[in-house]
Amino acid sequence: MSGMRESVSGAVKFYNRGIKLYPEEELYREMSFISYYFHWSSAEVLQMDHKVRRRWCSEISKINQSLTPEKKSKEKSILEMKATR
Repeated sequence: MSGMRESVSGAVKFYNRGIKLYPEEELYREMSFISYYFHWSSAEVLQMDHKVRRRWCSEISKINQSLTPEKKSKEKSILEMKATR
């Protein structure tokens, strides 16, 4: 029982310091971006680690920019876009 108390008190210490959550709107934007281009399910994309998901978004954006070099200066990466709300 004491082991359980230690793990609970450890969790309390963790939560008391505060948790930074990833903004929901940004998560959905990244998920839809990857799903649209690679036709992956939302479950597959949601299981990705944050860094991996951001890397995929970056790579897809690079592919898009290389396919349309004349629009390169106008086109933005998904990672550069800000929320419209």
